Amino acid sequence: MSSNPVADNFLDYAAKRLHQSQKSIAACLDKLTDNQIWHRNGDHENSIANLLLHLEGNMRQWILHGIADQPDVRQRDEEFTLIPSTNSAEARARFNATLDESARVIAALSPERLLTVIDPQPTGTWRHTTTLEAIFRVVGHVEMHTGQIILLTKQLTATDLDLSMPRKR
Repeated sequence: MSSNPVADNFLDYAAKRLHQSQKSIAACLDKLTDNQIWHRNGDHENSIANLLLHLEGNMRQWILHGIADQPDVRQRDEEFTLIPSTNSAEARARFNATLDESARVIAALSPERLLTVIDPQPTGTWRHTTTLEAIFRVVGHVEMHTGQIILLTKQLTATDLDLSMPRKR
């Protein structure tokens, strides 16, 4: 713990929220077949596998490259392939490994780094942002797509997932 309880709380909560999303996504994936994970109703939609690849690429670029100074290896267009580019187990493993590593990077940050300006997407539209803003953006992005994965899973399985408090029915 540092002498900055607000920053400590933010970093701890950001890492925790990533893991909570990971747990919800895992519960969804456990209910789906490989075909369901790659299913899309049209070329204009993303499959759950596309979303896993997209989130993995986003976390890798924003957290591991932007904050941890790893090489930027993201190939964003490949995240949205219409033809399965990998099996769902591999997409899941890559997502989990990158999320775990990203959460560790976030949890280990010193509060002094939160206002450091980084350039996680040097060829993109989001340039020169603080580390705090990058973390906030990534956690929100993961949570948004987690909601999509939950909805798609409910539609594909025609069942409620009871991912939060069980409801009386």
